[in-house]
Amino acid sequence: MPAFHETLFPLDIALGAAGGPERATEIVTTLTGREERNTRLAHSRRRWDAGYGVTSLAQLAAVVAFFEERRGRLYGFRWRDRLDHSSAAPGAGVTPFDQPIGTGDGERAVFALAKTYGGAHAPYARPIAKPVAGSVRVAVGGAERTEGVHFALDVTTGALAFLAGHVPDEGAGVTAGFLFDVPVRFDTDFLEVNLTAFEAGAIPRIPILEIRP
Repeated sequence: MPAFHETLFPLDIALGAAGGPERATEIVTTLTGREERNTRLAHSRRRWDAGYGVTSLAQLAAVVAFFEERRGRLYGFRWRDRLDHSSAAPGAGVTPFDQPIGTGDGERAVFALAKTYGGAHAPYARPIAKPVAGSVRVAVGGAERTEGVHFALDVTTGALAFLAGHVPDEGAGVTAGFLFDVPVRFDTDFLEVNLTAFEAGAIPRIPILEIRP
């Protein structure tokens, strides 16, 4: 990913932000009143307002410093989504069996991390490009594998590569569990700060937008 800094937005501020996933659905109504619906994006795009997480002047100063170092919208960075940052169910610990990420064929060595949502009608597989280092657990055919012994992980892309001699056999299910961040950028080049309004209880607007690798 070009112009990206592998650094995490201040966690105490991110955890107080408001936002979530956004889809782009086009709806056309025919003369008979029926709807034709289509989407222009294969993946949802998340956006947040980090201003809701700023509760002190010290936090506000930290955001300004972070914004300046990123040069506004120029450099992307990691963002921790309070609602959705784990392969496991809310409140559960990560296990190597949380998410299916592929099936071995005896030759394929590289697998991409993903998290699947739903399952009854149209499950959505979300690519995970920014796993948290040290959090990833992997299993092949139901047996857990060890990072550095059986596989290597690129935490900047989410690519999981099995080492020579440990490529999954044909038909072996590959699963993984992990914590992850979201690649984002500021969605403005102007960070407006009004200290008078802030001290009176008004929050600054700090728009954050998910970006794709």
